[in-house]
Amino acid sequence: MISDQMARVLSVLRAADFDDPTELFAEALGADGVTVTMTVDTGVTRHTERLWAHGDIATAFTDLQAALGEGPEPDAMRDGSAVLVPDLDAVRADRWPLLLPAASALPVGAVFSFPLGVGAIQVGALTLLRSRPGPLTGEQLDDCLALASALTAIALEDGHTAMSVGSLSAESPGQWHQAVVHQATGMVSVQLSVSLGEALLRMRAMAFSRDQPIVELSRDVVARRLRFSEPTNGPQGSEGNRG
Repeated sequence: MISDQMARVLSVLRAADFDDPTELFAEALGADGVTVTMTVDTGVTRHTERLWAHGDIATAFTDLQAALGEGPEPDAMRDGSAVLVPDLDAVRADRWPLLLPAASALPVGAVFSFPLGVGAIQVGALTLLRSRPGPLTGEQLDDCLALASALTAIALEDGHTAMSVGSLSAESPGQWHQAVVHQATGMVSVQLSVSLGEALLRMRAMAFSRDQPIVELSRDVVARRLRFSEPTNGPQGSEGNRG
């Protein structure tokens, strides 16, 4: 049984009367941060991009997961089932060995990720974050599942899949926060003479080593403030205004 607040949120979604509804999601679900990410399949690489976000901790945590390739959201999308983490500090260190140390600096106490998809078709994820640890109530869990189901239906509307996310697609470039990653991946692929998949992995590794969101690193690549080159005795990549 969903709450009255969630019923109103679902009405807003059905009416398509919103720009970024994640603040409404956060209020209805008692969350400090909410993100909706969507899967993008270029035909060569398959990755996620943040479509909507509410709260600084949500943005920062999503960037970490994208840069490191591990966490509740990647697990939820891979397995097609919700990943509920009521106490992030209580998670075993070997579950997400890269993410947990990096996220320790963020005020994140609990994370709940819900896949958006049907069976083998996974198109994205809904993730809630709280600054304090604690489980979802039964009603909140029902609300999350109902919201994830509604977002999935919108994303798959008219037969759209991960290649094109239908009415969730943002025509405004500002809403696709990580679109620049595509361009940067192609540039790094050429610079290193590697596949697009390998280029994205190199970018993620450098972003992690610099404690920098992959989106910011990508902007540096596109603006030619950063050029990747095969490492010799120094760190991968070089600074400079070279094309």
